[in-house]
Amino acid sequence: MKQQISTGDTKSAHILSQGIVSGGFIFLSGQVHCNSELELVGETTEEKLAQIMENIETILKAADATLDDIVKVVIYVTNMAVMPDLNKAYPTYFKEVLPVREAVCVAALPLGASIELSVIAEKK
Repeated sequence: MKQQISTGDTKSAHILSQGIVSGGFIFLSGQVHCNSELELVGETTEEKLAQIMENIETILKAADATLDDIVKVVIYVTNMAVMPDLNKAYPTYFKEVLPVREAVCVAALPLGASIELSVIAEKK
């Protein structure tokens, strides 16, 4: 049985679930570098990633989970040239074993974002 996760502070709640708990896992909707008003935030790759990770952390907290419960990440970028900067900052968000990861270059992302992360976490 699936259970919806909601932080209650997003304008996108009418079109998607922020997250779903099902089968012992937490599935989050893709997160871009925007605030709860759906305004893009950040100039540098590090600033954009910080906003994305804050969004992810907030949703996971609503499901009684943390960043270290993440088992898989898919990173979507509109320009692979940002990957070296992203690769420097990304591991700093995890204390334990890094999640498995994919990086995919796409033509466009929601709201005109340049980075999006989609994650699956383990529900403990």
